[in-house]
Amino acid sequence: MTNSPKTIYLKDYKVPPFLIDKVELEFHLEEEFTTVKSKLTMRQNSSSSDSSLKLMGEELELQSIALNGKSLSPAQYEITEHSLTIFSVPKEFTLEIQTRNKPQENTSLSGLYKSSGNFCTQCEAQGFRRITYFLDRPDIMARYTTKIIANEKNYPVLLSNGNLIASGKLDNDKHWAAWEDPFHKPSYLFALVAGNLEYLEDFFVTKSNRRVTLRIYTEKGNRDKCLHAMQAVKKAMRWDEEKFGREYDLDIYMIVAVSDFNMGAMENKGLNIFNTQYILAKPEMATDLDFIHVESVIAHEYFHNWTGNRITCRDWFQLSLKEGLTIFRDQSFTADTTSATVARIRDVNALRTSQFPEDAGPLAHPVRPDSYIEINNFYTSTVYNKGAEVIRMIQTLMGQTLFRRGMDLYFERFDGQAVTIEDFVKAHEDASGIDLTQFRLWYAQAGTPVLDVKGDYDEAAHTYTLHVKQTCPPTPDQPHKKPMHIPLLAGLLDNSGKEIANQLLQIKDHENQFTFEGITSQPIPSLLRNFSAPAKVKYPYSDIELALLFKHDTDLFNRWEAGQKYAVNLILGLIEDYQQQKTLKVSERFIDVFKHLLLNAQNDKWLLSEMLTLPSEKYIAEHMTVIDVDAIHAAREYVLQEIATQLKNLFEKIHLELHDDKPYQFSMEAVGKRYLKNLCLFYLMILPDQNIHKSIGMRQFNSALAYNMTDTMAALKALVNVEGRERAEALSDFYAKWRDDALVVDKWFALQAGSKLPGTLQHVKELTRHEAFDIKNPNKVYSLIGAFGNNAIHFHAKNGEGYKFLAEIVLQLNALNPQIAARMIKPLTTWKRYDSARQQLMREQLEILSKNPKLSADVFELVTKSL
Repeated sequence: MTNSPKTIYLKDYKVPPFLIDKVELEFHLEEEFTTVKSKLTMRQNSSSSDSSLKLMGEELELQSIALNGKSLSPAQYEITEHSLTIFSVPKEFTLEIQTRNKPQENTSLSGLYKSSGNFCTQCEAQGFRRITYFLDRPDIMARYTTKIIANEKNYPVLLSNGNLIASGKLDNDKHWAAWEDPFHKPSYLFALVAGNLEYLEDFFVTKSNRRVTLRIYTEKGNRDKCLHAMQAVKKAMRWDEEKFGREYDLDIYMIVAVSDFNMGAMENKGLNIFNTQYILAKPEMATDLDFIHVESVIAHEYFHNWTGNRITCRDWFQLSLKEGLTIFRDQSFTADTTSATVARIRDVNALRTSQFPEDAGPLAHPVRPDSYIEINNFYTSTVYNKGAEVIRMIQTLMGQTLFRRGMDLYFERFDGQAVTIEDFVKAHEDASGIDLTQFRLWYAQAGTPVLDVKGDYDEAAHTYTLHVKQTCPPTPDQPHKKPMHIPLLAGLLDNSGKEIANQLLQIKDHENQFTFEGITSQPIPSLLRNFSAPAKVKYPYSDIELALLFKHDTDLFNRWEAGQKYAVNLILGLIEDYQQQKTLKVSERFIDVFKHLLLNAQNDKWLLSEMLTLPSEKYIAEHMTVIDVDAIHAAREYVLQEIATQLKNLFEKIHLELHDDKPYQFSMEAVGKRYLKNLCLFYLMILPDQNIHKSIGMRQFNSALAYNMTDTMAALKALVNVEGRERAEALSDFYAKWRDDALVVDKWFALQAGSKLPGTLQHVKELTRHEAFDIKNPNKVYSLIGAFGNNAIHFHAKNGEGYKFLAEIVLQLNALNPQIAARMIKPLTTWKRYDSARQQLMREQLEILSKNPKLSADVFELVTKSL
């Protein structure tokens, strides 16, 4: 890599000079290399006058090239590291290219690679250029046919996009299969899988009475772990028909689960490729959250069939057009099929602990970025999660009926096209008659808006006025921000907790004013209900007001939110006391609120467990100008100890009441009971006198180890943070039981990397040499290195050893898999948020990385922007 890779700008977009109507591919899969023959039917774009054709290509060996059936001489074309240019082509032509590549040596897992003996592809965003020379951009949509030839014994299963049209046997123990995709698609949606796989088969009858075959392919021995995933597919297909009127369009829908995969999953047309983490699930090896994630990710990739495949992005700057929209759709699905409030809480928590810091740091960018160096770096929380919140705001502003009308118009107007975010917003404007001109700023401006709210009550006039001032802090290249169009759902409660008003307020100016009539007493506002916008709200709540909202707010999300605000305020006060070496103390009122919830437990025990969970250290850090890692950890741990000590008897009682040895059942009622039971265990295990509670933890661990991973992991997570023989025994027994299950071993790595105990960094270093760790496998890196990077108290150790360790790992990954290296480096990029000593230590590691002459574009972009 050069030291100054090229920056790509949205403003420089130009329509492609050539179009591809048909792509005919033939793959010869061998053990040492793969030969790819491509035949492209092409024509000059009517708006272009170019006579030379430039195709993208990387790490390819060109063997032959022919234009309209005639071989080209080397003088007629030029090859560089990243392209093939043919100097002169006619207006219409066929181009035949034969190349070779080596999937067995492809550790980047981009393009065609080999995983656990199976061939697999990952072409988003720019992997197809590693397979053959091509116009590898999303606005080139073509019809594909694919023929795959391979050894039948080693690769009995040969898959590609679309429908199987022919197959047969050849000499030398080989066989072949031909697939045809009837829909135009961009190259990033191409997929190929060849291997020794087994499959689970089922079917789905669509609303128009078509029978669709469903298959989930896995490595041998995993078929019985796909039953939940298959039910999730059918649930997602039915939901999309009912909620959005979208019906599946091929004769077969296939999923392949592979163990080496950079992403969670990929929506290739008709042939989705998944990380095994989001397919394989049985009660003894998967937790409740795993079961929910499997449903969510399957839904996400299936929903892409319309929001991403049938309608795709014109260019990669429009990435949120498919990802933000589809995240919104899968979040809506999860809300409808689990607990709506808990689903919303989890979505917001993910946004606040990932996207808000991104918005506040050196890597801040709009939902539609203006530029990038490496497109892989823009698969971010801003594009995905904030992008989803922007769609949700459109729905909030329009209401369900008009929003659905807008979606229907979008599907009707742009089916089969590569379009822009502007096209999507315009469809909603045209369908609803609502002007979204100002609202478009959500796509163009980075940063998290702050709503500063004050309330005035006029006792004589019986009116209550909310004054709302909006600001948005400067971000890179955007020092000044225009006012956003922000939907603020607000309610008013009287001092007994009764709701007296509920209204959607539309914030459009820097300063806004809203008056409520007929208010007979001083109300308490419930602001940003259901988190109606990705913004921060500042309002001078008293602890008494927050406690009342926590107990009585009719908006269940805001009940939880009031508890979070109450806890954050308490912990921030304790942080100041800790910094000033004062005695720490938790008010009785705060403990009483928790006690009230436990004594008045509602039916949704999953929601109750969320309300009894303190804000994370990461979220608390977002409320500090300079993050004090040690003070945050000490203050939060102290509050946990106080809650556990003062409510010990209640926790013991509830844990005992909710314990049962019945077979695992995945239902929301059962999930809620397990969550609450295991939260009680968590509190009991942090008590100073742990001996009796260690035995409770070990008893749950041992009884659940063979049949219930949710309870097993809850017990092990508690034990892993407690010194003693029980910890060592549990970790050893867990590994002995599950050493042959890679996904369960990933959980084992993650728990140890997240431990609060001293010596965690040294232990993580030792685990990198463990027989089960493989730095080439993304899941292993995420579970061990990624988990450690999120372990604030140890990653941010004052001696800087955590920073040095991460930088060394990033360099190793940089040479193997730049995408994963870039994801791992992100904890270092927030260095400006910390105290001066830590800043210096983090910056030193970034500077060391920046001077490495072999740094990939992926890592280079993040390092240089951070510095």
